[in-house]
Amino acid sequence: MPRGRSATYDDQRELILAQAAQLFARRGYPATSMNQVAEACNLSKATLYHYYKDKSSLLISIAETHVSKLAALVAEEEASHHTDEERLRRFIYRIVEEYAGAQDAHRVLTDDVRFLEEEDRERVLNKEREVVAGFARAVSALRPRAPSDDLAKPLTMLLFGMINWMFTWMKPDGQLDHAAIAPIVADLFLGGVGAVKRPPAAAAAVGAPAAKESG
Repeated sequence: MPRGRSATYDDQRELILAQAAQLFARRGYPATSMNQVAEACNLSKATLYHYYKDKSSLLISIAETHVSKLAALVAEEEASHHTDEERLRRFIYRIVEEYAGAQDAHRVLTDDVRFLEEEDRERVLNKEREVVAGFARAVSALRPRAPSDDLAKPLTMLLFGMINWMFTWMKPDGQLDHAAIAPIVADLFLGGVGAVKRPPAAAAAVGAPAAKESG
């Protein structure tokens, strides 16, 4: 009779993914070895291979896990009964929250998917396209008088540009945390520069996810 997995098996896999994502994000995927991942996890190389057969399987798991969470977020909000503007704001709040808690994984998704085999890369990219398409639908819903929705995707990519780049300049000990910056991004995108106001500390968290870091 085959042995079952231990109760800590999934926890150990998550720890390995977190450590590998940190190494890939900071050192680069090509420059990181399985020995370094094992050392970061306080595991022997043989034990590491018990969980992941090679470095590529680590990269696939990091990218797919992260992008699947983003896709689930989009699907959940699209099924909600919020107004069009509320839905897009919630998209922004929640995507900022997700990125704030998974910055290493997001950097890996952005920078290292190109190192995957074509089939694996396309599977991840297709899931990414689902996320972008969901945001584009939310953007398009706020443009009912536009002659077409041809600008929905470019506008969506501009929005993602704001969100993605904030993590390159926000500081952990800065004046604004992610819960405060999310409504600023929403205000800027939806209303332009004139609509942006500094959110009061108490009001910033209303309807917005909690955040652990500052900017």
